[in-house]
Amino acid sequence: MKSSEQRSAQILELRGRDISHIASPFPSLLILKTKSYNFSLHFRHCIHYPDQLIKVSASEKLKMAETVFTPALQEIEHVKSENGEIMTKPFLEACKHILPVIDKFGAALIIVKSDIGGNISRLESKYSSDPVKFNFLYSMVELEVETKTAKGSSSCTNGLLWLTRAMDFLLELFRDLIDHPDWSMSQCCNDSYSKTLKKWHGWFASSSVTVAMKLAPDRNKFMEVLGGAGNVKADIEKFLATFSPILQENHQFLASVGMDDLKAS
Repeated sequence: MKSSEQRSAQILELRGRDISHIASPFPSLLILKTKSYNFSLHFRHCIHYPDQLIKVSASEKLKMAETVFTPALQEIEHVKSENGEIMTKPFLEACKHILPVIDKFGAALIIVKSDIGGNISRLESKYSSDPVKFNFLYSMVELEVETKTAKGSSSCTNGLLWLTRAMDFLLELFRDLIDHPDWSMSQCCNDSYSKTLKKWHGWFASSSVTVAMKLAPDRNKFMEVLGGAGNVKADIEKFLATFSPILQENHQFLASVGMDDLKAS
């Protein structure tokens, strides 16, 4: 008996036949091969290549429709526990999945990426020291508040605060890209920075970020790279809708313990 993998890769001989009447019933993607040449052509659910028709799994079809936001969107679904509490590891994983998005900005957001990566590492290190104790994100902050170490520059409280603020900036940037299609990338970057991080940065940090953002890539090329084969606009809107409430919850908690208004030292 053939395995499911063997069956899904089974070659269906359809040389020279009209396949329009059989393509649509297949839930998975079909790849047609003709004898003479290679080419890609979407025909309903079909892509053409030389010689045979190969059946590809539905999961592969979905993978081809992914955008750079897809991994983060999948992780966000697991951030909350059954009781609605934010769990440390899934939250940090969701943030890590945004790093490839930041990479697409090139040098423009290198400072922001470094800050996000450093704060993720700090929180991951604390979590790894006792995964059971720090299973929920706010537990490490509560411990530092209790021991009066929360305001330290290397504290996890400080790390969560600045990670949340950096993600605020990115969400505002993505929102500007959707809401202002006529704006250049530099305009989107500067507007989102002024609404989020700028008020918390000192002069030196603010000047450094402003200079770096002048290196922002071309908007149209950037959006093409983000999208891949999927619907990037729809994924950005979904990311904004699902991750923004989590960041707001972080701010509310940090404010409740007097830690949401700390400025850069």
